[in-house]
Amino acid sequence: MLDSEIQKNLRYNFTVNIIESGFFGLGSGFASFITIIPLFVSTLTSSALLIGLIPAIPRLGWQLPQLLTADKVARLKYYKPTVMLLTIHHKLPFLGLALVALLQLRLNSQTILQLTFAILIWHGLGGGFCATAWQSMVAKIIPSRKLGIFYGALAAANNLMSIFGAVIAGLLLKEFAQPFNFALCFLCASFAMALSWFFMSRTREPVSAPSSAIETRREFWDSLSVILRCDENFRWFVSARMLSQLALMPLPFYTLYAVHQYGMGEAFVGLITSVLMATQTIAGLVLGWVGDRWGHKLALQIGCIACAFSSVLACLAPNANWFYLVFIGAGIGMMALQNIAAVMTLEFGNQQQRPAYIGLGNTLVAPATILAPILGGWIAENIDYKTTFLVAAIGGLVTALLLHVGVSDPRYLEHNFSNHSVEVLPEQ
Repeated sequence: MLDSEIQKNLRYNFTVNIIESGFFGLGSGFASFITIIPLFVSTLTSSALLIGLIPAIPRLGWQLPQLLTADKVARLKYYKPTVMLLTIHHKLPFLGLALVALLQLRLNSQTILQLTFAILIWHGLGGGFCATAWQSMVAKIIPSRKLGIFYGALAAANNLMSIFGAVIAGLLLKEFAQPFNFALCFLCASFAMALSWFFMSRTREPVSAPSSAIETRREFWDSLSVILRCDENFRWFVSARMLSQLALMPLPFYTLYAVHQYGMGEAFVGLITSVLMATQTIAGLVLGWVGDRWGHKLALQIGCIACAFSSVLACLAPNANWFYLVFIGAGIGMMALQNIAAVMTLEFGNQQQRPAYIGLGNTLVAPATILAPILGGWIAENIDYKTTFLVAAIGGLVTALLLHVGVSDPRYLEHNFSNHSVEVLPEQ
């Protein structure tokens, strides 16, 4: 009965979620964590360390809280109400950024900087607290063999609309004086996020029995230790995801390096953001298709090599035009190491274990997510940008090697711990 209802609503759910992702992407284009927001923060501080943290904040906020919510999510019959309530905190902060940008007229740069980072942390944690419920809802309404192309389609819609938003953002930055240019960008982002929330609310999710038979919080946490002890393949996968954060480390520095080294202007920032989004659009669909057909491990390895390629190219670039290729490599790598990694996480364990695997697979990666950009910022400030890029390239190549040697694609394992239930002894 549940499967038939899922199949009946599959095309509809595909459609409304793609539209939702498109509007989210539109907002992300107006307030890109790779280009627009780092550029805004660079008007407040010259600290490479702080600027390097910007794209890590949404990743860290997305990853860190997931294990904290996994126990509650595992008991839900219906994920959507939880998703809709918590995702407000992922979308509303863009309106806060618009207000903060306008406050530059009255407050000093240090206060504006503190408020900006507080809002970015709010946005990141908002995503993380709804992430486990959202991923569980997606895994429930989309058949497992279509998850790769579904995530790819979401990313394609997201990035196509991001291109549109980024181009307009570049024009706004050029045509209006600061701080009104940034305030307009963030205001447009908040309007797009409101539309995104509306279309997410249109998702049709069937009610089902709770996904977990575990009844107490103690039993749930005991089940996590069983997974970590017994599922060696999952441990290697999490280790590879931790290391992959080094490959993603230089993303915010590419724009700053090109601006400082080659005098790249605001319009060029908007154009290069569009190149990044266009690449992610195509890469999301292609890597999703590759993952569904040949396994997501292969797609992850492609992304690691692409990240290494972009980092090496940034070191060798003789002029700003080379950064088109740099951002193409970065876009492929980002799609693989963020989206495809999330899809592959859903293939570990069975339906009862899924919230636990989602929580572990993301929360355990969080420390590396924050440490990598701190390391990158420290290297950029104390040595130079090129050394940051080289460290990232090495991280990407080593991650690809670790995936090849240590991780087996869970889809193809016939006898694997993750295919069986976790049995936890009742409390004495």
